[in-house]
Amino acid sequence: MAVNEKPLRIGVVAGEASGDILGAGLIAALQKRFPQLQVEGIAGPRMLALGAHSLFPMERLSVMGLVEPLKRLPELLKIRRTLRQHFIDNPPDLFIGIDSPDFNLSLEKSLKVAGIATMHYVSPSVWAWRRGRIKKIAGAVDHMLTLLPFEASFYREHNVPVTFVGHPLADEIPLQVDMTEARRELGFAQDDRVVALLPGSRGGEVRLLGPLFLQAARWCHQRRPELKFVLPAANELRLAELQDQLESFADVPVTLLEGNSHLALSAADNVLIASGTATLETMLLKKPMVVAYKMARLSYAIFSRMLHTPWVSLPNLLAQRELVPEILQDDATPENLGAALLQYFDDPLLSDRLQREFDAMHQQLRRNASERAADAVCKLIERR
Repeated sequence: MAVNEKPLRIGVVAGEASGDILGAGLIAALQKRFPQLQVEGIAGPRMLALGAHSLFPMERLSVMGLVEPLKRLPELLKIRRTLRQHFIDNPPDLFIGIDSPDFNLSLEKSLKVAGIATMHYVSPSVWAWRRGRIKKIAGAVDHMLTLLPFEASFYREHNVPVTFVGHPLADEIPLQVDMTEARRELGFAQDDRVVALLPGSRGGEVRLLGPLFLQAARWCHQRRPELKFVLPAANELRLAELQDQLESFADVPVTLLEGNSHLALSAADNVLIASGTATLETMLLKKPMVVAYKMARLSYAIFSRMLHTPWVSLPNLLAQRELVPEILQDDATPENLGAALLQYFDDPLLSDRLQREFDAMHQQLRRNASERAADAVCKLIERR
């Protein structure tokens, strides 16, 4: 690829760690093409290590939930106003908002109106709920970069320029994972039958799903005493909560880990997992899974009415059919979850078929995402 000696200046806003990873991959790919690349906006440690300049600390944008963003709203609005004025006064060749749609889309719209080319990296789940946002997206971005193929199809249907770049995690995770080494590291024997339990990373998830998953583990263990379980905690806070929960389950052989979800998944035969982004990693590791979720009754009533897809887990969304069981809300009982898990042990052909499907999906997503994203950036700049 030809190297362009002309300096390229881009504005970037990444609001959380996952966006920083994507941004760093894109910057590294662009630096091969533009050695004098200049990047400024809001960046995390990985992007900063590649020379990006951050006008505000990334953690100021890293807020979750309903209440916390409202408490921080004046500060967030001030940051967005400052960024908008900065980029209008000093127009970059391109502005890229990485995820964080509630913050970035309004900023992108202002900059697009001011004549600055805009790109958004990681589609909001507009195909699943709040579909009316597509009009706002169309007015805010010149080009959308999606990680998943069905997202790109949705944007094409709505005449929004789009490129499916693939998923960086699919590039990072090898097509075949060393289960033997993972089990050795965790102290499991090679012929052990191991189930990984992943009840989520947020406090509310762990409080609702942690006891339920442990009850399902107990139900399975009572029927199959040879089963062992591994439970990775997302962080130190979740570790303390899960330790408290485990006091009531001393009869169940559970290995509790702080972090190391990748290792736990790699070592497992099958997985009981909360619906969320971790289902993608589980799929890429070719692990048969049972997907579960519970939320407050009122929240579920509202959410289920807004949903425009029959599935919530990424494997089923990618396949556009039910590959793995999704057991939600009132159906999510220890008996239902346990029975679905044991089915994988009882029917090896089912597990084999699922692993072949997951391998094909892995290869579909394995597209060298950062390089494809950089190609799309170059094409948009050339068109401008």
